[in-house]
Amino acid sequence: MKGAVSALLLFLPSLASATDSAGQEFSFLASFVQMMAALALVVGLILVTWHFSGKLMRGLPVGQQLISKHIRLVETRYLGPKKALLLVEVGGEYLLLSSSDSGLSLIKQIDMLEEIEVIEENKNQGSFAAILTRLRQAP
Repeated sequence: MKGAVSALLLFLPSLASATDSAGQEFSFLASFVQMMAALALVVGLILVTWHFSGKLMRGLPVGQQLISKHIRLVETRYLGPKKALLLVEVGGEYLLLSSSDSGLSLIKQIDMLEEIEVIEENKNQGSFAAILTRLRQAP
């Protein structure tokens, strides 16, 4: 059944052009059939490509290239246009970074892993402002 439908879709443009050239006048029906056949062909190619790419992607092993296990963006706080503070976890260490037009720069390396975990559990004190206030008070 699928083969008959695909063969019909492949031959519809040629049938439409043959009927168009035989009559030597514009046929709306022939143009419409040709347009629908071309649309069906394009949509069919898109669906076939999507189907086979999904099968290929499921077959790939999950590796370092697809999912990063050692770098995690904890929080981003935007300060203005193109200016932000980033709290990043890299290999168990927390880094406070500044992002601006000129680039990315390290502000401070945070060694308070236990305190950050407590802050994440406590919703009242878990804001980025509270973390920055604690960092300013720390020697």
